[in-house]
Amino acid sequence: MTYASDIAFTDTVKAIQSRKGSRNAYAQMETSGGWQTEITEDLKEFLTTQRSIFLGTSNANGQPYIQHRGGPPGFVKVIDRNMLAFADYKGNRQFISQGNLTDNPKAFIFLIDYLNRVRIKIWGHAKIVENEPEFIAELMCSQNEYKARAEQVMIFYVDAWDRNCPQHIPQRIDREDVEELLQQRDLRIAELEEQVSLLKARSK
Repeated sequence: MTYASDIAFTDTVKAIQSRKGSRNAYAQMETSGGWQTEITEDLKEFLTTQRSIFLGTSNANGQPYIQHRGGPPGFVKVIDRNMLAFADYKGNRQFISQGNLTDNPKAFIFLIDYLNRVRIKIWGHAKIVENEPEFIAELMCSQNEYKARAEQVMIFYVDAWDRNCPQHIPQRIDREDVEELLQQRDLRIAELEEQVSLLKARSK
């Protein structure tokens, strides 16, 4: 690849961009730095708050498959500048993603933060690591209160990533964030009621 974005911008894609008038803008993006190929501090910080990802794989015949993976905030760990890993929890035991990766290691991670209206796309390749209890324990060390059984480890090697614009992302708030805001409101109301009571007592 000449540019990191070539992982997605094939000749066919570029031809369509040219036909529809966006190729010049993307060509400028490519020559001015383009997409990232390593995990930056910004991406690392973003991952520490995420509790949900979508993992894309495809089988040997090219049939795509999307699998949701979730966990406590930061369940996807940054191992080094090119590697992510997370504990793969026991689920419905279809093992479609694992089978696909066995035949075709190319993979894709899509993350969306509805509150801050941010989308992150990560291209790379991945593999499943089994029978590594110490590695699983390391990945689960900050998830003591999360009720899930880790069965194996997913390792994802980053080839390129990009941040999308916030256009068309609906703003949504997680239940836990709403509960925290409501608690803060209730505390503030209690403080104000106490102040009002004290003022009333002094005015008598």
